[in-house]
Amino acid sequence: MPVPVHALVHRPLTAEAVAELVALPYVPPVDEDDDAAVEAERRRRGWQWEDLVCESFRTGHGHVLCSEAFSPFGELKARAFLVFGELYPVDPDDERMLNGTWLNGYMEGWEQLPGWRGVRPATDQDCEAVLAQAAGAVTEALGAAPERTLLSAHTTSHGPALTHRVWRTPTHALILGPAADEGPYGHLTHLQLSSTPLTCAPDLPPATAGDQALADWITAHTDW
Repeated sequence: MPVPVHALVHRPLTAEAVAELVALPYVPPVDEDDDAAVEAERRRRGWQWEDLVCESFRTGHGHVLCSEAFSPFGELKARAFLVFGELYPVDPDDERMLNGTWLNGYMEGWEQLPGWRGVRPATDQDCEAVLAQAAGAVTEALGAAPERTLLSAHTTSHGPALTHRVWRTPTHALILGPAADEGPYGHLTHLQLSSTPLTCAPDLPPATAGDQALADWITAHTDW
């Protein structure tokens, strides 16, 4: 049976957007203490400042990028994530949330971004369709299918169980899936592509290690 979701908003991920994220650690570095240089690089790329995620950017492809470093350009050690979807899950254990609309205003902020589309109400199947489309874009950009997949029931994200997919480059883990928004009351969920240094955790655990080992590896890379 489909699991209900109050609202889903998203903008399709593209191979070009994935390629830009993957390349960011390797571009010429821009000193995060040099505000003018960061601003010049932002303008050169056609990015905008965005406040839906703290100190974030809206890229030229229309997605929201946030980095541990104020300047994500040429920063090999910082985690970054690219948000291409936002969902407002139903909480079946809290009657006040079951039919609530109290976070719809925040969701409308995402929906008003250029090129983003809203679905109300939605289901986990709608969210999985968005993730599947995004996975196709990552596969196209990297020329490889994901190494591993995992349902988020084993991780810390809110809402219905959704699929995480894992790719690796020589230096970074690319993890596609849901993640807690950590915004208002921590109840909303991002659909995002994370790019994080492989040094955040030991090597990817083998499939024989079980789901929890993979969930812990994903959390170590994506939880700030």
